[in-house]
Amino acid sequence: MKGARMIRRETIYFEKPGEDNTDAALAVALGYLKEGKKHFVVATTRGSTALKFAEAFASKGANLVCVTHSAGFREPSILEVTPEKRAELEALGAKVYTGTILTHSIETSLMGKHQGIYPTYIIAQTLRLFSQGVKVCAEIVMEACDAGLVPEAEEVVAVGGTGLGADTVCLVRSAASKRFLDLHFLELACKPR
Repeated sequence: MKGARMIRRETIYFEKPGEDNTDAALAVALGYLKEGKKHFVVATTRGSTALKFAEAFASKGANLVCVTHSAGFREPSILEVTPEKRAELEALGAKVYTGTILTHSIETSLMGKHQGIYPTYIIAQTLRLFSQGVKVCAEIVMEACDAGLVPEAEEVVAVGGTGLGADTVCLVRSAASKRFLDLHFLELACKPR
């Protein structure tokens, strides 16, 4: 094609979702670091996935943001990432953000009580058509932007997963939740089939 600028990328598809893919997802993210990407957002449930990334990214000049579940996500008043794990991540230079997951908060409560479907839930279900990790990548980038931990309208490498571990890496043009429609998936580097 004359005049067309193309980027050729390899996409990795994992046979199954889950934490067995974490090391491969980390390798994909490190590839983006070698290309000069600066902002990385990683989802973590208990901190183990984030710790792998923090150790690999330590002293490499990247802005690594680890996004955890909010207090009470699984049980009332319980934080899944312990204060010790949080301190360990921060000692390695990672920023840790704990906040409300956009598609698992007020709408989930309203749906349970009133048996209705709400727009954010529809968006979450649509993103899950690609994979749970793709939905997570969208959420954590917006959460990190909302907290001022990554800038908006930048290329951000997002790492999400299904349950525990990482199995999805996306390159996303970032946006805060208020500007959700400005969030764009630029590349889908790896995901489960």
